[in-house]
Amino acid sequence: MAGLFVALTAFAAGAHARKKDPAFATGPDDPVLRGQIAALGPTVDPQEARRVAEIAYTTGRDLKREWRMTWPPGLHNFLVNTGKRKGGLCFQFAEALLLRLSEKKWETLEFHWAESFERTMSEHNVIVVTAKGQHFSRGIILDNWRYGGRLVWGQVIDDPHYRWHENKGQFDKVLSKRVHPASSPSSSASSASPTPAAEPRE
Repeated sequence: MAGLFVALTAFAAGAHARKKDPAFATGPDDPVLRGQIAALGPTVDPQEARRVAEIAYTTGRDLKREWRMTWPPGLHNFLVNTGKRKGGLCFQFAEALLLRLSEKKWETLEFHWAESFERTMSEHNVIVVTAKGQHFSRGIILDNWRYGGRLVWGQVIDDPHYRWHENKGQFDKVLSKRVHPASSPSSSASSASPTPAAEPRE
């Protein structure tokens, strides 16, 4: 029995060791990110993959300036929740990115709202990109919050810090904001009702 316990413990440790931290995007045309998105499926248009990488990267940079992001993210969350910053919570980054992506027409890619540690003080939200019709679990996370506006990305199942789940209801709720054309993606995000935002679990 003790041998079985040791074996199971070793298996669990090995499974965790195979996971890896999301990678930093190196720029709006990061060839590795662009290539990984294109590799999601044989039908993915490389030009659509390039546009997703560019939009995700520039959205984080734009909002970092607009919201005057501070480090660490937990400190910035406090500043937002006490009214000293207009935005910068994780769900606001995710909303802004989803709204910007929704301004384009996508033939070979689609997007998903992902969350982890739902309804806790450690809740975190990101956008996931998959090939059209592909299961959420095979997608790539696009996370601008974790490092204060610097885009990180990685496979949904490989993230060692979060267990991601799809929330289709929240996806639809965010996209419903497109009926207000006077509102920019960033202003829509910053005016959203606050919800618990994640603290880094690194």
